[in-house]
Order: sequence, then C-alpha cells, then structure tokens
Amino acid sequence: MKQTWRWFGPQDPIALADLHQVGVQGIVTALHQFPPGCAWPEDAIDTRCALLKDAGFQWDVVESLPVSEAIKTKAADRADHIAAYKTSLERLASRGIQTICYNFMPVLDWTRTDLAAVQPHGGTAMAFDLVDFAAFDLCILKRPTATNDYDDALSDMAHARFAAMTDCAKQKLQHNITAGLPGANDTWSVQDVARHLSTYDGISPQDLRQNLIDFLSDVVPVAERLGMRLCCHPDDPPFPLLGLPRVMSSTDDYAAVLDAVNSPANGATLCTGSLGVDAGFDPADFVRRLGARIHFVHLRNTKREESADKNRPSFYEAPHLEGDTDMVATVHALMAEQDRRKSQGRADWNIPMRPDHGQALLGDLHMESTPGYPLIGRMRGLAELRGIMAGWRSA
Repeated sequence: MKQTWRWFGPQDPIALADLHQVGVQGIVTALHQFPPGCAWPEDAIDTRCALLKDAGFQWDVVESLPVSEAIKTKAADRADHIAAYKTSLERLASRGIQTICYNFMPVLDWTRTDLAAVQPHGGTAMAFDLVDFAAFDLCILKRPTATNDYDDALSDMAHARFAAMTDCAKQKLQHNITAGLPGANDTWSVQDVARHLSTYDGISPQDLRQNLIDFLSDVVPVAERLGMRLCCHPDDPPFPLLGLPRVMSSTDDYAAVLDAVNSPANGATLCTGSLGVDAGFDPADFVRRLGARIHFVHLRNTKREESADKNRPSFYEAPHLEGDTDMVATVHALMAEQDRRKSQGRADWNIPMRPDHGQALLGDLHMESTPGYPLIGRMRGLAELRGIMAGWRSA
C-alpha cells in the first residue's frame, strides 16, 4: 500500500520536508480554512499543490472535502452546497487529484472525552469514556431528551462524576467533546451544539441514510466522469451519540450504501479504529466483502474498556499492533486485495493508507500537535505497519 501521511497545512508543526526521513510516500491534506458548503478556490488549491510539490510530494488524498450540514439534513440551501461540492471536484480533478475522503456524521465528527489520557508507559492517547460523555450530555449540554439515552445506573454515575469535577475539568471535558473536526469546530459553544442538534429533530437513521444516498446520486456521476474516487469515512465511534442517527457504523451499512449507488466512484474509507470499537467488527471480512470499493485506508487500533453499556464501550487509542483489531490479518487481507487488483490491471491497485491516530510519545509530549496526530507516535505506527507489509511480500 502507498504510505501516506495526514498533514494539516502550513500551520502544522510537522515540516513537510522532514517527512522524507519518515519514509512517507504521499500526503493527505485539505483546505480546512474554507467552511463546508463553499467551493474551494482554484488559487488556494494551486497554492497547496505547489507547496507539496516544492517539498517533493504530491497531493494523494483530499481529507476531507466536508459535506455540509445542509446536505445532511436537506436544508433549504442544499442545492447550492451540492453545486459547490461538484465545483470543488472539478477543480481538484483538473489538478490530478483523484481520491476524496468525506464523512456523513451529524454535527460532530470523531468524539473523544480525553485528548491526552496518560498511559502506563508515560505517553498519552485519546480516549472515550462513556460516563464522562454522559456527564457532558446530562449536566453541561443538558439536552432535553438525554435521560432517554442512559439507564438509571449510568445516569447516577454520570451525575456523581460531574459533581466531583473541578470547574477546570468541566471546561476541559466540554472542549474535548466539542472539538469535532480538527481545526474546524474548536470554538463551538454549548449553545452552538444545541442549535445544530435541533436541526436533526425528526430525522431518523433511515432518513439520514437516504440523504446520504441522494447526495451520492448527485455527485457520484460527476466523480465518475472525472475519474475520481469518493470514499466515505465511518462513524467514530460507531454508535449513536446525543440522540443523533448514525448510518455508516458497520460492514452492512457500507454494503447498503455502495449497492444503492453502484459505481466504482462510490467507495469506502476503511478505518479500522473507528469500526473496530464494535466488538463484532471483522476488518478482514470487510475487505473480503467490499475490497473492490476500498479507496483509502486508515490503520489504527483501539482498546475497549469495561463500560456501563455493552453496546457503547469506553475505549482508548492503542498502539497500532496492541489493540482489539488484528492488524496483521487486516493488512494481509488488504495486500491480497491489491494483488487481485493488480492482476486485473486496475490503475488504482496501490491503495493509499496512512497510520492514523498515534499515541503521543517521547518528544511528542513537548510539542504542539493536532490531537491524535503526533509525530513520533505515528512514526512508530507506520514502522510497525510497514513491517507487516514487508512480511507479506517476503512470505
């Protein structure tokens, strides 16, 4: 697989030129400065492409070209946002960029309650604690229907946890949960979250899935004409939060959406960390069933912890080879899929992957970085994943 690296733009503290020392082969990036629903300007795309080229890289994957809330909820300005999305695809394709990662998670993207949970070895990892999350929902956000989502025991635990928190801890919890997409939603207030949640009143999971299918029905023909590959990222975590529907949380969810818009341009981002929080998820089976439509891969690992709700486990971001996901079996399944594609003569046989969400280790602890994206922790993950791939080739 092609070994790529997520880079957040000129403000990223990790210098592009230094990534050659890591063995990075391509870059995953986006224009985070532009809000969802607007077309990315040509000059901004050109500037980013030139920046990457000057550092000896190319723009392999756009992550993300975000889908606006208006598209997800079918609000009044949906048509304008769809048109802008198509324009962005046209402009990116004209620069030779073919792979576009996006997600269809309502309101917030990935959700964590702790962005730097101290690990036994002294490093830190991002973590999700269900009791902390319930404390936010019940006691900070005070969502009117939140009590419906937690049984009495969990509710009592959440209220007790909140009562024991300092004001600083409460503020930190709120910040961690409302961080949403890195660099985009980190200034959201509780009122902002509540206002966005209200736009999903009356939208069922079936409605949201249909909205996703309708979005794809609009944009996939454009992507197919341009020779592009769209790939949806899964829900993170893969279960409902804040009363919001989730529609991309399992292999079956992906199969339904890929079948509904059956085009090679409509594909999947396999994120082993997101989907792997579900104890029933089998990543190698995902590859066997849907491998032909996997256009991008996030390889990371999570470790489930004891939780008050077996369907919504607490978890933390584990080292890449030490969590609940069998990473060796997953990578071997992906390498076999690559061999199959190559034998068929597919131009896209070399699947781009990146080491996702590393733990903060050593010098990472003294360096500012985007949560989940430290330098040394991801270097360790990439080295371990590279070893699995090398083992497959020599077997």
